[in-house]
Amino acid sequence: MQLYVSGSLALDRIMNFPGKFADHILPDKIHILNVCFLVDGLNEYFGGTAGNIAYNLSLMGEKPIILGCAGRDFAPYAERLKGLGLSLSGIRTVESQFTAGAYITTDETDNQITGFNPGAMRERCGYKFPEKHDGPVMAIISPGNVQDMVELPAYFKKACIPYIFDPGQQITALTGEQMASAIDGSFALCTNDYELELVVKATGLSRAELLKRTGALVTTLGEHGSLIAEGSRETKVSPVKVDKALDPTGAGDAYRAGLLKGLCLGKPLAEAAELGSVCAAFCVAQKGTQEHSFTMAQFNEKLTAVFGKSI
Repeated sequence: MQLYVSGSLALDRIMNFPGKFADHILPDKIHILNVCFLVDGLNEYFGGTAGNIAYNLSLMGEKPIILGCAGRDFAPYAERLKGLGLSLSGIRTVESQFTAGAYITTDETDNQITGFNPGAMRERCGYKFPEKHDGPVMAIISPGNVQDMVELPAYFKKACIPYIFDPGQQITALTGEQMASAIDGSFALCTNDYELELVVKATGLSRAELLKRTGALVTTLGEHGSLIAEGSRETKVSPVKVDKALDPTGAGDAYRAGLLKGLCLGKPLAEAAELGSVCAAFCVAQKGTQEHSFTMAQFNEKLTAVFGKSI
Protein backbone atom coordinates (compact mmCIF):
# COMPACT_ATOMS: atom_id res chain seq x y z
CA MET A 1 0.00 0.00 0.00
CA GLN A 2 1.23 3.49 -0.84
CA LEU A 3 1.27 5.65 2.28
CA TYR A 4 1.44 9.43 2.43
CA VAL A 5 2.53 10.99 5.71
CA SER A 6 1.94 14.74 5.95
CA GLY A 7 3.28 16.78 8.84
CA SER A 8 6.33 18.43 10.31
CA LEU A 9 10.02 17.70 10.02
CA ALA A 10 12.01 19.09 12.91
CA LEU A 11 15.33 19.07 14.69
CA ASP A 12 15.10 18.80 18.48
CA ARG A 13 18.08 20.34 20.27
CA ILE A 14 18.15 19.22 23.88
CA MET A 15 20.25 20.95 26.55
CA ASN A 16 20.64 20.16 30.24
CA PHE A 17 21.14 22.81 32.89
CA PRO A 18 22.93 21.37 35.98
CA GLY A 19 20.93 23.37 38.49
CA LYS A 20 17.47 24.78 39.14
CA PHE A 21 15.97 27.59 37.08
CA ALA A 22 14.22 28.84 40.21
CA ASP A 23 17.55 29.60 41.89
CA HIS A 24 18.41 32.12 39.18
CA ILE A 25 15.09 33.89 38.68
CA LEU A 26 14.25 36.72 41.06
CA PRO A 27 10.46 36.96 41.45
CA ASP A 28 10.55 40.68 42.27
CA LYS A 29 12.61 41.35 39.09
CA ILE A 30 10.54 39.24 36.72
CA HIS A 31 9.51 42.36 34.78
CA ILE A 32 13.16 42.91 33.75
CA LEU A 33 14.12 39.26 33.32
CA ASN A 34 17.58 38.80 31.80
CA VAL A 35 19.02 35.37 32.56
CA CYS A 36 21.69 33.18 30.99
CA PHE A 37 21.82 29.45 31.80
CA LEU A 38 25.15 27.75 31.16
CA VAL A 39 24.27 24.27 29.91
CA ASP A 40 26.51 21.23 30.09
CA GLY A 41 26.10 20.09 26.49
CA LEU A 42 23.72 19.79 23.56
CA ASN A 43 22.25 16.77 21.80
CA GLU A 44 20.45 17.01 18.48
CA TYR A 45 17.69 14.57 17.57
CA PHE A 46 15.70 14.10 14.39
CA GLY A 47 11.99 14.63 14.93
CA GLY A 48 8.77 16.18 13.71
CA THR A 49 5.45 14.39 13.41
CA ALA A 50 5.87 13.25 9.80
CA GLY A 51 9.49 12.28 10.36
CA ASN A 52 8.65 10.27 13.46
CA ILE A 53 5.74 8.42 11.85
CA ALA A 54 7.77 7.65 8.74
CA TYR A 55 10.72 6.44 10.83
CA ASN A 56 8.56 3.94 12.69
CA LEU A 57 6.90 2.79 9.50
CA SER A 58 10.32 2.15 7.99
CA LEU A 59 11.15 -0.15 10.92
CA MET A 60 8.05 -2.13 10.00
CA GLY A 61 9.02 -2.46 6.35
CA GLU A 62 6.90 0.35 4.91
CA LYS A 63 8.20 3.10 2.61
CA PRO A 64 5.85 6.08 3.01
CA ILE A 65 6.22 9.34 1.15
CA ILE A 66 6.72 12.23 3.56
CA LEU A 67 4.87 15.43 2.68
CA GLY A 68 6.46 18.44 4.36
CA CYS A 69 9.01 21.22 4.19
CA ALA A 70 12.60 21.37 5.39
CA GLY A 71 15.21 24.11 5.55
CA ARG A 72 18.77 24.68 4.42
CA ASP A 73 20.18 22.70 7.36
CA PHE A 74 18.29 19.53 6.45
CA ALA A 75 21.14 17.58 4.78
CA PRO A 76 22.00 15.28 7.74
CA TYR A 77 18.33 14.44 8.25
CA ALA A 78 17.91 13.82 4.53
CA GLU A 79 20.83 11.38 4.58
CA ARG A 80 19.24 9.53 7.47
CA LEU A 81 15.93 9.21 5.62
CA LYS A 82 17.66 7.97 2.49
CA GLY A 83 19.57 5.46 4.62
CA LEU A 84 16.20 4.12 5.78
CA GLY A 85 15.13 3.72 2.18
CA LEU A 86 12.64 6.57 2.34
CA SER A 87 11.93 8.85 -0.59
CA LEU A 88 12.61 12.58 -0.38
CA SER A 89 10.28 13.30 -3.31
CA GLY A 90 7.55 14.79 -1.09
CA ILE A 91 9.87 17.04 0.93
CA ARG A 92 10.22 20.61 -0.29
CA THR A 93 13.43 22.40 0.71
CA VAL A 94 13.07 26.08 1.59
CA GLU A 95 16.57 27.54 1.35
CA SER A 96 15.59 30.83 3.00
CA GLN A 97 14.59 29.07 6.22
CA PHE A 98 16.00 26.64 8.76
CA THR A 99 14.25 23.33 9.38
CA ALA A 100 11.69 23.66 12.16
CA GLY A 101 13.47 23.32 15.46
CA ALA A 102 12.77 22.98 19.15
CA TYR A 103 15.37 24.29 21.60
CA ILE A 104 14.69 22.65 24.93
CA THR A 105 16.60 23.31 28.13
CA THR A 106 15.82 21.07 31.12
CA ASP A 107 16.98 21.69 34.68
CA GLU A 108 17.75 19.05 37.31
CA THR A 109 14.14 19.03 38.53
CA ASP A 110 12.80 18.40 35.00
CA ASN A 111 11.48 21.94 34.52
CA GLN A 112 11.77 22.96 30.89
CA ILE A 113 12.18 26.15 28.89
CA THR A 114 11.45 25.63 25.21
CA GLY A 115 11.76 27.85 22.18
CA PHE A 116 10.24 26.60 18.91
CA ASN A 117 11.09 28.01 15.51
CA PRO A 118 8.62 26.78 12.84
CA GLY A 119 11.09 27.80 10.14
CA ALA A 120 10.35 25.99 6.88
CA MET A 121 7.11 24.64 8.33
CA ARG A 122 5.64 28.06 7.59
CA GLU A 123 5.59 27.03 3.93
CA ARG A 124 3.11 24.61 2.36
CA CYS A 125 4.48 21.45 0.82
CA GLY A 126 2.84 21.77 -2.60
CA TYR A 127 3.46 18.13 -3.55
CA LYS A 128 2.24 17.12 -7.00
CA PHE A 129 0.40 13.85 -6.65
CA PRO A 130 0.42 11.38 -9.55
CA GLU A 131 -2.69 11.38 -11.67
CA LYS A 132 -3.22 7.70 -10.92
CA HIS A 133 -2.05 5.20 -8.31
CA ASP A 134 -1.57 1.59 -9.35
CA GLY A 135 -2.55 0.09 -6.00
CA PRO A 136 -4.26 0.92 -2.70
CA VAL A 137 -3.38 4.26 -1.10
CA MET A 138 -3.84 5.71 2.38
CA ALA A 139 -2.70 8.90 4.09
CA ILE A 140 -2.34 10.52 7.46
CA ILE A 141 -2.45 14.27 8.00
CA SER A 142 -0.48 15.02 11.17
CA PRO A 143 0.37 18.42 12.69
CA GLY A 144 2.37 20.57 10.29
CA ASN A 145 1.79 23.51 7.98
CA VAL A 146 -1.75 24.78 8.55
CA GLN A 147 -2.45 25.37 4.86
CA ASP A 148 -1.49 21.77 4.07
CA MET A 149 -3.75 20.58 6.86
CA VAL A 150 -6.63 22.46 5.27
CA GLU A 151 -5.94 21.65 1.61
CA LEU A 152 -4.94 17.98 1.81
CA PRO A 153 -8.26 16.69 3.23
CA ALA A 154 -10.07 18.29 0.29
CA TYR A 155 -7.65 16.67 -2.17
CA PHE A 156 -7.81 13.23 -0.56
CA LYS A 157 -11.60 13.27 -0.54
CA LYS A 158 -11.71 14.30 -4.20
CA ALA A 159 -9.18 11.57 -5.09
CA CYS A 160 -11.06 8.98 -2.96
CA ILE A 161 -7.97 8.38 -0.82
CA PRO A 162 -8.84 7.39 2.78
CA TYR A 163 -7.01 9.51 5.33
CA ILE A 164 -6.55 9.78 9.07
CA PHE A 165 -6.82 13.32 10.41
CA ASP A 166 -4.50 13.97 13.35
CA PRO A 167 -4.63 17.70 14.24
CA GLY A 168 -2.60 17.43 17.46
CA GLN A 169 -0.56 20.51 18.36
CA GLN A 170 -2.16 22.52 15.56
CA ILE A 171 -5.69 22.34 16.94
CA THR A 172 -5.45 25.91 18.23
CA ALA A 173 -4.11 27.12 14.86
CA LEU A 174 -7.11 25.79 12.94
CA THR A 175 -10.54 27.37 13.02
CA GLY A 176 -13.44 25.23 14.14
CA GLU A 177 -14.83 25.37 10.60
CA GLN A 178 -11.51 24.21 9.09
CA MET A 179 -11.26 21.36 11.56
CA ALA A 180 -14.84 20.21 11.02
CA SER A 181 -14.28 20.25 7.26
CA ALA A 182 -11.11 18.16 7.57
CA ILE A 183 -12.82 15.65 9.87
CA ASP A 184 -15.85 15.36 7.60
CA GLY A 185 -15.34 12.31 5.37
CA SER A 186 -12.08 11.19 7.00
CA PHE A 187 -11.33 7.52 7.64
CA ALA A 188 -10.63 8.34 11.29
CA LEU A 189 -9.95 11.22 13.66
CA CYS A 190 -6.91 10.40 15.79
CA THR A 191 -6.18 12.39 18.97
CA ASN A 192 -5.31 11.90 22.60
CA ASP A 193 -8.10 12.34 25.12
CA TYR A 194 -7.23 15.97 25.93
CA GLU A 195 -6.99 16.90 22.25
CA LEU A 196 -10.38 15.34 21.59
CA GLU A 197 -11.92 17.69 24.15
CA LEU A 198 -10.24 20.62 22.37
CA VAL A 199 -11.69 19.43 19.05
CA VAL A 200 -15.15 19.19 20.60
CA LYS A 201 -14.83 22.71 21.97
CA ALA A 202 -13.42 24.21 18.75
CA THR A 203 -15.96 22.62 16.40
CA GLY A 204 -18.98 22.73 18.69
CA LEU A 205 -19.62 19.09 17.76
CA SER A 206 -20.20 16.40 20.38
CA ARG A 207 -18.37 13.08 20.16
CA ALA A 208 -21.51 11.49 18.77
CA GLU A 209 -21.74 14.21 16.13
CA LEU A 210 -18.07 13.80 15.24
CA LEU A 211 -18.67 10.08 14.72
CA LYS A 212 -21.30 10.92 12.14
CA ARG A 213 -18.67 12.84 10.17
CA THR A 214 -15.76 10.42 10.39
CA GLY A 215 -15.37 6.67 10.19
CA ALA A 216 -13.94 6.34 13.69
CA LEU A 217 -12.54 8.12 16.70
CA VAL A 218 -9.12 6.79 17.70
CA THR A 219 -8.27 8.20 21.12
CA THR A 220 -4.96 7.47 22.82
CA LEU A 221 -5.02 7.37 26.62
CA GLY A 222 -1.31 7.37 27.48
CA GLU A 223 -0.38 4.55 29.83
CA HIS A 224 -4.00 3.36 29.75
CA GLY A 225 -3.91 2.35 26.08
CA SER A 226 -6.41 3.63 23.54
CA LEU A 227 -10.10 3.66 22.71
CA ILE A 228 -11.51 2.90 19.26
CA ALA A 229 -15.04 4.18 18.63
CA GLU A 230 -16.79 3.06 15.44
CA GLY A 231 -20.49 3.82 15.18
CA SER A 232 -22.09 2.59 18.41
CA ARG A 233 -19.22 0.21 19.19
CA GLU A 234 -16.27 1.08 21.45
CA THR A 235 -13.20 -1.11 21.85
CA LYS A 236 -10.59 -0.59 24.56
CA VAL A 237 -7.09 -1.50 23.39
CA SER A 238 -4.63 -2.34 26.14
CA PRO A 239 -1.25 -0.63 26.43
CA VAL A 240 1.97 -2.61 26.17
CA LYS A 241 3.86 -2.24 29.43
CA VAL A 242 7.60 -1.61 29.49
CA ASP A 243 10.10 -2.20 32.28
CA LYS A 244 10.91 1.51 32.42
CA ALA A 245 9.36 4.30 30.39
CA LEU A 246 12.17 6.79 29.78
CA ASP A 247 10.49 9.32 27.49
CA PRO A 248 6.86 9.58 26.34
CA THR A 249 7.79 12.06 23.60
CA GLY A 250 7.04 10.57 20.19
CA ALA A 251 4.92 7.71 21.55
CA GLY A 252 1.83 9.10 19.85
CA ASP A 253 3.59 9.21 16.49
CA ALA A 254 4.85 5.65 16.99
CA TYR A 255 1.30 4.55 17.82
CA ARG A 256 0.01 6.10 14.61
CA ALA A 257 2.69 4.31 12.60
CA GLY A 258 1.71 0.96 14.12
CA LEU A 259 -1.94 1.72 13.42
CA LEU A 260 -1.14 2.42 9.77
CA LYS A 261 0.92 -0.76 9.50
CA GLY A 262 -2.02 -2.76 10.81
CA LEU A 263 -4.31 -1.16 8.24
CA CYS A 264 -1.78 -1.97 5.50
CA LEU A 265 -2.04 -5.60 6.61
CA GLY A 266 -5.81 -5.45 6.22
CA LYS A 267 -6.56 -5.68 9.94
CA PRO A 268 -9.74 -4.19 11.46
CA LEU A 269 -9.12 -0.83 13.10
CA ALA A 270 -9.16 -2.16 16.68
CA GLU A 271 -6.62 -4.87 15.81
CA ALA A 272 -4.49 -2.35 13.94
CA ALA A 273 -4.45 -0.29 17.13
CA GLU A 274 -2.81 -3.23 18.91
CA LEU A 275 0.18 -2.79 16.60
CA GLY A 276 0.08 0.89 17.58
CA SER A 277 0.41 -0.06 21.24
CA VAL A 278 3.40 -2.31 20.51
CA CYS A 279 5.19 0.33 18.45
CA ALA A 280 4.60 2.99 21.13
CA ALA A 281 6.11 0.70 23.76
CA PHE A 282 9.40 0.45 21.86
CA CYS A 283 9.48 4.26 21.59
CA VAL A 284 8.94 5.12 25.26
CA ALA A 285 11.69 2.73 26.34
CA GLN A 286 14.31 5.08 24.81
CA LYS A 287 14.94 8.82 25.10
CA GLY A 288 14.20 10.70 21.90
CA THR A 289 11.55 10.18 19.25
CA GLN A 290 13.67 8.21 16.77
CA GLU A 291 16.29 6.59 19.00
CA HIS A 292 14.55 3.23 19.39
CA SER A 293 14.85 0.34 16.99
CA PHE A 294 13.42 -3.15 16.58
CA THR A 295 13.26 -6.02 14.12
CA MET A 296 9.95 -7.40 12.93
CA ALA A 297 10.76 -10.60 14.82
CA GLN A 298 11.05 -8.58 18.05
CA PHE A 299 7.89 -6.67 17.21
CA ASN A 300 5.97 -9.87 16.51
CA GLU A 301 7.23 -11.45 19.72
CA LYS A 302 5.86 -8.57 21.79
CA LEU A 303 2.58 -8.52 19.84
CA THR A 304 2.09 -12.22 20.47
CA ALA A 305 3.03 -11.98 24.15
CA VAL A 306 0.55 -9.17 24.89
CA PHE A 307 -2.31 -9.76 22.44
CA GLY A 308 -1.86 -13.42 21.52
CA LYS A 309 -1.73 -12.56 17.83
CA SER A 310 0.88 -12.65 15.11
CA ILE A 311 1.40 -10.52 12.01
